[in-house]
Amino acid sequence: MRFPPVLAVHGALARGVFCVAVLVSLAVLFAPASDVPSAPPGVDKLVHAGLFAALVVTGRWAGLSARAVPPLLIGYAAVSEVVQGLSPLDRSASVADFVADVLGVLLGLVAWAALERRVAAEA
Repeated sequence: MRFPPVLAVHGALARGVFCVAVLVSLAVLFAPASDVPSAPPGVDKLVHAGLFAALVVTGRWAGLSARAVPPLLIGYAAVSEVVQGLSPLDRSASVADFVADVLGVLLGLVAWAALERRVAAEA
């Protein structure tokens, strides 16, 4: 499977999509409690995991190294929880959210590695 040039790793589209993913993460993680919609229990953990998996995949697509992505995003996850716990956002810090973030990072790394293997096998 060959990607069309517009989907090339490190391309402008990849960097743009990563920027959008970062902006979405900022909105999701730092929205005031009054802006967070209610959902059944556990859905927020899926959102956290999915968000961080998306950050990994789009970050790797944009050209961030496999060595840099995990510590950067795990650090971002930790800082986001501290900010939620200390800020006037009326949100609370959550170890469970942090764990979901870390699982999302791991899932994103696995997904990217699988995609790389598939592209290499079909090239």
